[in-house]
Amino acid sequence: MLALSGLGTGFGSATDGPGPRCASSHRTTATTTASPVTVWLAGDSTMANPSGRCPVGWGSQFGTLFDGEVTVRNQAVAGRSIQTWLYESNVSGTMSSDGECVLNSTSYSARWQAMLDATTGMKAGDYLFIQFGINDSSRTCPRHVGTARYQQLLTTMARAALARGAHPVLLTPVAAITCSGSTATKNRGFVTETYSAGTATGAPVIDLQSLSVSLYNSLRFCPNNGDYGSGAVGAFFCEDHTHFETYGAQRVAGLVAADVRRQNLPLATHLK
Repeated sequence: MLALSGLGTGFGSATDGPGPRCASSHRTTATTTASPVTVWLAGDSTMANPSGRCPVGWGSQFGTLFDGEVTVRNQAVAGRSIQTWLYESNVSGTMSSDGECVLNSTSYSARWQAMLDATTGMKAGDYLFIQFGINDSSRTCPRHVGTARYQQLLTTMARAALARGAHPVLLTPVAAITCSGSTATKNRGFVTETYSAGTATGAPVIDLQSLSVSLYNSLRFCPNNGDYGSGAVGAFFCEDHTHFETYGAQRVAGLVAADVRRQNLPLATHLK
């Protein structure tokens, strides 16, 4: 088993240290942010580009909300936890005594190496939106990630973006639709860890779980009979309680954009 004590190091920049937990640190860069801006997305199937009619990740609908100065590079991949996204096949199916999946190697996946590339990857003024926490809750490896490891890896990704002059934005996992009577309820973990990573790096946090649950309640998705193939719930979700049809993905992308505007991030100047 490989030691992981060095996962949060190796990016060698003063920006790696804890930053202020406030939006003002992002506003000060508004006048220096270069155009065009690339928005990089890292996440799972709820964010990923579609390979068919359904599911459709909200990240595939995000670019249409911005002006022509913004390019969205969606690197979300279905079925990934934050650890399997970062390390891909190097995460084994074996769980160690500390409750974490064993890494056979700490070599990063090609997708993360490409985003770290000094020439073609993240550059100053870009954004990195990170949303995991769904597959991470699996009890089995390789997808399983414990809460401490999750926070560590999320912090590592955010600091890597900062080291390149890019702006990390951390998102809590979007909610599935579950009902308690007539009320949609929260059903995702890793929320505290996401906020803690935001505090450690000065990165803004978008609480997409709360935002999505509020949307589901406004659309009166509860109660429902569990039929995700018809009606208002069927128009929003695939034939499950988690993944989105195009309409649902558009609405969730709109939630993210609205919170970018609400938090007055410099990227909001590019919203249509």
